[in-house]
Amino acid sequence: MNMVLMFIMVTTAITSTMSLMIIIFKKKSIMDKEKMSPFECGFNPMSFSRVPFSIHFFIISVLFLIFDIEIIIILPMIITIKSSMLMKWLITSTMVITILLMGLYHEWNNGLLNWTK
Repeated sequence: MNMVLMFIMVTTAITSTMSLMIIIFKKKSIMDKEKMSPFECGFNPMSFSRVPFSIHFFIISVLFLIFDIEIIIILPMIITIKSSMLMKWLITSTMVITILLMGLYHEWNNGLLNWTK
């Protein structure tokens, strides 16, 4: 029990001494707006850092991800054409592609694919 108490006291003394040394000897840094702003390639760090978020860009990126996942769903259908019944495969693939085209038409009709409004 005595050894455990001694160990705790020594580790507390070492960490306290190191923390005190860091506080005393740390490099003083001048905090100005340019140094505190995050660096992003292609953006001027001297300008206002809170630019408005483009919701249209977000919608286009979500649509891209959705269509990307749909391509992942369609690819195995091409591989399974040899091992499945042709009529069932044809009906299934036609339904999937029709649903995708209906979704694309709906997005196009609502103007979600137009970059500028």
